[in-house]
Amino acid sequence: MVIKLRKIEPTDLPFLYQWENDAASWADSSTHNPLSQQDLRDYINSSTGDIYRDGQLRLIVLADGAIAGCVDLFDFDPRNRRAAIGMYIAPDMRGKGVGETTLRELEHYAFSFLHLRLIYAVIGEHNTTCSALFRHCNYIPSSPMPAWTLEGAAVIWCKTGTNG
Repeated sequence: MVIKLRKIEPTDLPFLYQWENDAASWADSSTHNPLSQQDLRDYINSSTGDIYRDGQLRLIVLADGAIAGCVDLFDFDPRNRRAAIGMYIAPDMRGKGVGETTLRELEHYAFSFLHLRLIYAVIGEHNTTCSALFRHCNYIPSSPMPAWTLEGAAVIWCKTGTNG
């Protein structure tokens, strides 16, 4: 399966609307309310695709040319050259290696092109599938955070690049 990452486009609105309003995934993000199509349209239109201008970057995941999810670099700190990772893989694409390949593509972009020193994800302890993915991709668990969400504790999973 060939995975490509690309900038968001206006035609992505139906997918983003569905994914952002998937309440089952809110426990794994900081989302706490539904988003309207206008909210998402405004976000797409205001996004430059430049992490230095926007402070974040959302990319669409394509699996063999079909939209399979999205991945974010956010909480961007240009001085310390680090960013957080957020990832959503569509339910019908899970368990097919899309998440792993997406994560590796994002790492390559973050470390080789953006020259980040550190990328990290905050993952709830209840999300064992996601933790297993980050462990498999050689992220190091650090900084346990008790009672981080209503669902319970979380762990920061970190990876440094050759620039760090």
